[in-house]
Amino acid sequence: MAASSRGITTLVGGLIVAVACGGRTGDRAGGTVDRRARTVTVYVSTDRVFSEPVLREYERRSGVTVKPVYDTEETKSTGLANRLLAEKDRPQADVFWSNEPVRTLVLKSRGVLASYRSPSAGGIPAGLIDPEGYWTGFSARIRVIAYNTTSVKPQDAPRSVFDLADPAWSGQVAMADPRFGSTSFHVAALYAQVGDAKMDDFFHRLKANRVRIVDGNSVVRDLVARGEVKVGLTDTDDVNVAIEGGQPVAMVLPDRDGLGVPVMPNMVSLIANAPHAEDARRLIDYLLSADVERQLAQSDAVQIPLHAAVPGPKNIPPIDSFKPMTIDYGMAAARVEDVTKRLASILGL
Repeated sequence: MAASSRGITTLVGGLIVAVACGGRTGDRAGGTVDRRARTVTVYVSTDRVFSEPVLREYERRSGVTVKPVYDTEETKSTGLANRLLAEKDRPQADVFWSNEPVRTLVLKSRGVLASYRSPSAGGIPAGLIDPEGYWTGFSARIRVIAYNTTSVKPQDAPRSVFDLADPAWSGQVAMADPRFGSTSFHVAALYAQVGDAKMDDFFHRLKANRVRIVDGNSVVRDLVARGEVKVGLTDTDDVNVAIEGGQPVAMVLPDRDGLGVPVMPNMVSLIANAPHAEDARRLIDYLLSADVERQLAQSDAVQIPLHAAVPGPKNIPPIDSFKPMTIDYGMAAARVEDVTKRLASILGL
């Protein structure tokens, strides 16, 4: 990203000057704004434990009051996306920080988002920036297979998502409800990549294998850690919590030598007709900065930075050590509604 250490230094320096000048800071037109009156509302589907410290640090640096609205574990990103759609004609939010791509692209297609090309986006891979400027990716997670190290030897752990439908794992697999959050993104991307016939067959076999559908990725992690199931499909940040806590959990990056490992960036977008558009743009600039990627990499979020110069998190293989799954985000977003209906029927949700 273009928000280099020089850019961050400039920002902090500017804030110091603003404090010295009685709490006023320059706007983009060169005037002054009373920052005591400045607020920005951000809808956030990234886990609160990880996102809240980032937003509070921005408040400390900028003096702007940040009003976050968080989603629930059960409806990750879906609940806030529906709220943004309902508020389209009278938006209440300024920024959408999503923990997965699909809902963001749906919102773009419905005219909820506005284009903004942040100067902080320089250096992010082109495939993770909307060419029209409606979203920008940052700090990524990986979808992984978690397994209980007490009951599963490393060499026996599943190597592919499709291995989870093997009868050998009958009654021993958990996954979050595929209608929501990062799991919905993952399954929509799989449907878009490998086709309906293979995916329908996989989920029919998974259902026959007595898969446990639960209310979130952290629940999957906990079931695996307690040994109530042997394996589960979840995210790197959830697995890392268990690893750091000394629980008997390890992970496999699925399909790393075949279809590829699903990588999910966070996405940040400006809301169309945002009530506080200028402060929304400033917050987006900050979220796309190297400082934020460093913070998310070093926290329990263990998210993979897209700034090349930012060190990656411990316990997570670097992104250049495996083959990422090739994902057409637009195609995956276009499939999510249909895929949700198909899986509700197949899995009896």
